[in-house]
Amino acid sequence: MIHILRHRLVEVTLFLLLITFISFLFARLAPGDPVLSILRVDDVSVTNEQVEQLREELGFNEPLLIQYGHWLTDFVKMDFGNSYITNQPVMEMLWSGLPATLELTAGGLLVMILIAVPLGSLAAIYRGSWIDQVSRVVSLLGAAMPSFWLGLILIDLFAVRFGILPTMGRDGIISAVLPSITLGLAISSVYVRLLRSSLIDSLNQEYIRAARARGLSETRIFFAHALRASLPPVITVFGVSLGSLIGGVVVIEVIFAYPGIGKMVVDAIRGRDYPVIQGYILVMAIIVFLVNSAVDLSYRYLNPELRLKERRKN
Repeated sequence: MIHILRHRLVEVTLFLLLITFISFLFARLAPGDPVLSILRVDDVSVTNEQVEQLREELGFNEPLLIQYGHWLTDFVKMDFGNSYITNQPVMEMLWSGLPATLELTAGGLLVMILIAVPLGSLAAIYRGSWIDQVSRVVSLLGAAMPSFWLGLILIDLFAVRFGILPTMGRDGIISAVLPSITLGLAISSVYVRLLRSSLIDSLNQEYIRAARARGLSETRIFFAHALRASLPPVITVFGVSLGSLIGGVVVIEVIFAYPGIGKMVVDAIRGRDYPVIQGYILVMAIIVFLVNSAVDLSYRYLNPELRLKERRKN
């Protein structure tokens, strides 16, 4: 375990250095001038001297590597700077919006589990039946339907026509229902078919036939043996597709005007707010790394062969 943690520490250090440099470089090379956005040149008349003075104050006249060095030094001190638009500390802005994003992500994952686990399990148990065909249709629709379009359909159906659910803002759990359903439906299609395929493979293993021969009930065989053995591939795909999930959350937050950090970074991109953009990328990179580390550890727990190999090495 100590070896794994040491290896992860080296990985996260190199990972953060790489992601911070790439995000800093891409933000600086993106079209548009944040100085002009800050001074609101479209609304207010400003002189070239004012533009150059602000550019000098923000350090934009320095070489990119020197700018990155200053930013990296502040990052080591856990100082992400202030927003160019609101002048608020970026760390405070991210911390204020992160709970809403995590709430929406958790809601989407809950909806995904409620759809994928029962439907994928029934499709595996009754493969070739109408249930299996329904799961196939649901998976195809979920994969083919863009999440923003699905969100607009749900808004029209449950908010405009029936008027039973809110469409914008964050006001209690009920405000997260439509965004969570939209996100969960969009990501469940992959896991329904993946869980079905993994369960079919597990149910055909020798140890399942041996468990039946010992007289174990089908319920115990399914939950204690087959389902557990089928989870590692599903968890592995979840770790790999976490970036797509985060991207989906951003889209959902914009559609439903949900006040999370996804909507915040979209507004920051429009205003060329570099500190907010870089802070968001860094926070998301850390979250992705932590989740992938947790996925790796859970994979070792669920896969006895990996634990056995590690014990032999030690």
